[in-house]
Amino acid sequence: MTRRTPPRPLDVEQLFPEVAPLRKRTVRLHPRAGAPTYRESSVGGPLLWPRDEPWPVCPDHHRSPMVPVVQVRAADALGLVPFPAGCDLLQVLWCPRPHDGCWVVPEVRWRDAAAVGAVREAPAVGGGIPYGRIPKPCVVHPEVVEEYPSWDLPDELWDLLEPRFEQLEAETGWDYQSHLSTAPGTKLGGYPGWCQDPQWPDCSGCGQRMDHLLTVESWEADAASRLTWAPVEDRGVRYEDAGLMLGDAGGLYLFECRRCPGRPVKDRFDCS
Repeated sequence: MTRRTPPRPLDVEQLFPEVAPLRKRTVRLHPRAGAPTYRESSVGGPLLWPRDEPWPVCPDHHRSPMVPVVQVRAADALGLVPFPAGCDLLQVLWCPRPHDGCWVVPEVRWRDAAAVGAVREAPAVGGGIPYGRIPKPCVVHPEVVEEYPSWDLPDELWDLLEPRFEQLEAETGWDYQSHLSTAPGTKLGGYPGWCQDPQWPDCSGCGQRMDHLLTVESWEADAASRLTWAPVEDRGVRYEDAGLMLGDAGGLYLFECRRCPGRPVKDRFDCS
């Protein structure tokens, strides 16, 4: 089944033409509980991992194995995120155990799916994992949507538009941040799903701001954003998702530098 995000309830660019140049596209993954195979895109599903390649482990926790978080085939990135030459598979893992100053320690791998022969199963993690750190297996339903900056709206533009945002909400009940701007949930590209002030990292190699690769959020949408961002197929329907809980319903944001060799990655996280 596909997932279709309904159009915004109001014409954002007609109301706020100042944000039109800041429009971006993102791929909402819409993870739903299922039984994905290691050859499919998934959240929390099995990874297409070569049997002869060591499984990533966390150096901080007695070599505890990392857990699969996201696997995306290039075809399911819908042309939005450029894959490295010769690669058609993005894999993200993390160590779910507590770390000083962060919730999880992530790792990103790119690979050629056709080059993988025999497959290695993910090793058992053991106990002592905080609730909501290991995603339940989910199939995904990739969908490209357009979005506008929320927390990433420049301060001077926010100061200019805030009175109009408040007037719109008073007249219609629709809030720019929750209902009209940035798509919530786990997604590729576009704007990160910040809960607080943006923390865009710069590349340690070239010094330029890195590109947003992936947001992994605790849930698809909160009570407010669900009013307009819930897919048409899920209106009034209870569904099971990946069951994540990152901090106080926050998210992890991965960034990469597409200019430097090896596409270095950095991560940020926040919560409400």
